[in-house]
Amino acid sequence: MSVHELRPDTDKSCEQLELLTTVLQEFSTTLDIDATLQHVTSLVKQYLDAEGVSLFLLEKDERELVCRVCASAADITGVRLSASDGIVGRTLRENEIQMVRDVGRDPDFYDGVDSRSGVVTRSILCAPLVLNDERIGALEAINKNSESGLFDEHDRNLLSILANISAMAIHNSRMAEELVFQERTRRELELAREIQAALLPCHSEKYPVYGYNVPARMVSGDFYDHFQLEDGRICFALGDVSGKGINASLLMAKTTSIFRCLGKRIPSPSELLSVINNELYANATRGMFVTMVAGIYDPKQQALVMVNAGHQPPLLRTCDGDVAAYEIASPPLGILPDVGYEEYQLKLDGGDLYIFTDGLTECWIERNRQLGDKGVVDMISRFSDVKAVDRLQEIVQTVTRWKREHTGYLFDDITMMLILGLSKECPNDSKT
Repeated sequence: MSVHELRPDTDKSCEQLELLTTVLQEFSTTLDIDATLQHVTSLVKQYLDAEGVSLFLLEKDERELVCRVCASAADITGVRLSASDGIVGRTLRENEIQMVRDVGRDPDFYDGVDSRSGVVTRSILCAPLVLNDERIGALEAINKNSESGLFDEHDRNLLSILANISAMAIHNSRMAEELVFQERTRRELELAREIQAALLPCHSEKYPVYGYNVPARMVSGDFYDHFQLEDGRICFALGDVSGKGINASLLMAKTTSIFRCLGKRIPSPSELLSVINNELYANATRGMFVTMVAGIYDPKQQALVMVNAGHQPPLLRTCDGDVAAYEIASPPLGILPDVGYEEYQLKLDGGDLYIFTDGLTECWIERNRQLGDKGVVDMISRFSDVKAVDRLQEIVQTVTRWKREHTGYLFDDITMMLILGLSKECPNDSKT
């Protein structure tokens, strides 16, 4: 071999360097990855002097390859094939660049694309798009427009480098899209949380019903509501949707809107929950359901009628400090059709009724120790002298302190409702 043959082709090396610089600049400054990939394939086609260059990406759990962009007289953009088919499929399986000089002699050659495009493929150069062992796709050139019609080692090395650059650019673009999506989702969840908070009823120190809600995530699957009827009685409800996240919050919004709409027209809590149950059952998805306590409270008589649909038993703390649970319960809403819900009546006689979700009892107050039913009773007694307007918030902040300090998040939503029974016989007037 002569010295001349060993000397690199300076002009060709400069062209390669110029091409790589252009491609890197485009990928580093682009906001439109598809347009840039289209331009890059055109540059590669021009530099390799190929009849066509196509970029395939894996989709559908890596079972299918789709042509994302194509630089060719016969455009095959959008063509799909199995990830196991053809020389492109072999490129990905073996994770090695394939240089096939006569496809007619290659048993893996798939002629389905030729049949659809009208192109006659003679030679193929195909490089895998892989980044950190993640298969992304393949970059393929066909039919060298040279005298021999064959791709050479210079072409092989260049396409390998361009494939690596393209893989990184596609990966970065996907990461950027995911970050944009996450930020948009975060803002939408913040707005949803603001809307949820705005839907919760306001409180007044002269009003005998209070509620407090702390979502475990951005949005809550718990809810509470109360509103005054024309005769001065108060319709109230507290509920917990199975599951967490967006699905639970959407079902929560639907349930509370039905309750508020129908609660003003249906005077019986049992009949009201039967209607809500049938509506949720008819439209329930993914096995979701709602537990709820609902009723009507007469502040003048300190009497209420209540229904428990599969929920935690409410607790009544009497004037003398005793705490009693009311465990009469019917099935949750949305599981069975045409359920008859049992009503029961209760006189507060100066006591206070607490209704809450299981996020309270299941709250971790120490490592490996949850609050539990007894802990809830203790907390109710401990904070019984706190003004009603602040009481629920102080209870929840106390029981969640360990979890917030040690993990920074809650496992479940926590919602509480307090219904006051005011009495001249009750010595503790500070609770109002």
